[in-house]
Amino acid sequence: MQYRPLGRTDLAVSQICLGSMTWGEQNSEAEAHAQLDAACDMGVNFIDTAEIYPVPSRGETQGRTEKYIGSWLTKRKNRDRIVLASKVAPRGVSHLRSGKNRLDRANIRKALTDSLHRLRTDYLDLYQVHWPERAANYFGRLGYEKHQPTEDGVPIDETLEALAELVKEGKVRHVGISNETPWGTIEYLRLSDRRGWPRVVSIQNPYNLLNRSFEIGLAEIACREDVGLLAYSPLAFGVLSGKYLNGAQPKKARLTLYAYFTRYRKPRCEEAVRDYAALARRHGWDPAQMALAFVNSRPFLTSNIIGATNLKQLHDNVASAELSLDEALLEGIQRIHEANPNPAP
Repeated sequence: MQYRPLGRTDLAVSQICLGSMTWGEQNSEAEAHAQLDAACDMGVNFIDTAEIYPVPSRGETQGRTEKYIGSWLTKRKNRDRIVLASKVAPRGVSHLRSGKNRLDRANIRKALTDSLHRLRTDYLDLYQVHWPERAANYFGRLGYEKHQPTEDGVPIDETLEALAELVKEGKVRHVGISNETPWGTIEYLRLSDRRGWPRVVSIQNPYNLLNRSFEIGLAEIACREDVGLLAYSPLAFGVLSGKYLNGAQPKKARLTLYAYFTRYRKPRCEEAVRDYAALARRHGWDPAQMALAFVNSRPFLTSNIIGATNLKQLHDNVASAELSLDEALLEGIQRIHEANPNPAP
């Protein structure tokens, strides 16, 4: 396992990060603990979660994922060896804080207090804004519909100031952003420089063979400003494994259980996945491991957030860190991308 610096800090995180959004919905507490044990045995030291997990986020299950991680940390007594990340949600989640959740000081403090309680720890290594409060290009939106600054909600400077206070108090070591745009990322950095507040150390956005939109604008910022990508959905909800091709609906698979996740089920996605899977097999590769190895190879990546619902998937996904794509395979990937770019933005 390789370890990379988290931004400009002295904290090193594993190239593979263990995602947790299925725990409490598709996975039991015992299964979550087994995944955590297995990942750590393979060298993973980075765990990512969020206050709204598991997904789909519902009032009945909200926070259950953090509770599972907390019970594991208590049993293993290994908090000092884990880099633990969570996220605060902006407005738009009706079952959080009576639907009044915002990215203001009071809500951020309440969210962190509750997360720390569920996680059974007194600090987070990384605390991230889950998505912008303003209307922006995230969650699959490419076209910028209308600029409405009066609808932006809580200003970024108020959000960052609240996060800075938590860092000063020792409850948070570092701060990050998620589902952000180039403008938003630069604004966080500008305010940090201007006000002396903590610098964002990472950006957690989607990145996979079906959605390389991060490369347009954000990749250069990530490299030049040391705000590395924490790539989520590297397998596009499992679509890049090829298991959904030709209308297949594998039992207990995420897109079988939750049909409303349509982002990676569009016609152009099917065409691209078919091509990527065929390319992988011609070169003797498993399609999923090829897709993960591609993400791992990107120079703007800090860590690749993998998820799994069983231990075999977990082992195969983590093992991708040990694999390297040769030039012929990289050239083949690029040809497919150029013929069918970003079919799932």
